[in-house]
Amino acid sequence: MKIAVFPKGYLHELTVTRAMTVFDWIEMARALPVDGLELPSGVFPRQDDGYLDDVGAALDGAGFEMPMLCASPDFTNPDQEVRKREIEREAAMMRVSARLGGPRSYTRVLSGQRHPGVEDEQGLDWATESITGLLPLARELDVTLTLENHYKASEWRYPEFAQRRASFLTLLDRIDDREHFGVQFDPSNAVVAGDDPVELLRIVVDRVVSMQASDRSLAPGTTLEQLRGADGTIGYSPALQHGVLGEGLNDYAGIFTTLAGAGYDGWVSIEDGVNGMGDLVASADFLRAAREEFFGGSTAVSVRSHPRNRGR
Repeated sequence: MKIAVFPKGYLHELTVTRAMTVFDWIEMARALPVDGLELPSGVFPRQDDGYLDDVGAALDGAGFEMPMLCASPDFTNPDQEVRKREIEREAAMMRVSARLGGPRSYTRVLSGQRHPGVEDEQGLDWATESITGLLPLARELDVTLTLENHYKASEWRYPEFAQRRASFLTLLDRIDDREHFGVQFDPSNAVVAGDDPVELLRIVVDRVVSMQASDRSLAPGTTLEQLRGADGTIGYSPALQHGVLGEGLNDYAGIFTTLAGAGYDGWVSIEDGVNGMGDLVASADFLRAAREEFFGGSTAVSVRSHPRNRGR
């Protein structure tokens, strides 16, 4: 298992205000005990080879790999021209991923937004058609498209079309490719969708090729039942607070036991930092301990004995 970090806490500065550049983030990340940096697609003001090679040189100089590129395509938009542009944008991100991450790097793919009036079957058809249409390029570049159990991209108006487990599993089952297509598992998004993360992971673990890791805690006096809407989902409620991995709602002992039992040896990317670099360092230390405990050897710091995992 290799550990990466995604700059969730700095997305606004990196992709909206541009107060930070990707080079600033790479320098900042030198303080983190991780192996790689997962980058968001919006962090690149240019995509020409010269600029990307400069980014690659900065990554190499800091001792990082770039294994994962976080793209957010909207393949369920009812406008055919918009869907076409989204496919072209995803293809561009796949090329960026290949140039920075090399063969076997990962590019995230989604179904799209749950636009009003788009029925389940139609949305699933559009998403399936879009993803399968990108697979020839994935094979040419030797990159892997990773379907995430997702909630909502920061720039989206509506939640993920395939957020609900049934829709996500249906879309996954429609795409047979197991070499250049797989699952990017996010346990916190399973919580947001009203699912048990370990239960969902057990269903899809044979197709998991990458993972994003964060943790959420309930605000005092709040229960999950109070947060769930009529459809069972929670969404990004302010009552779900960001924090260090292992200190929230996720059963990471169960998650890592399931992954290790399936022989998983891929990337786990920390998707947080909303509370600052201190949380990222603590989360990285948690994952390093988990790597020793579940994926080889033992460690004095046990994930199983963490306060959130006692008795599990």
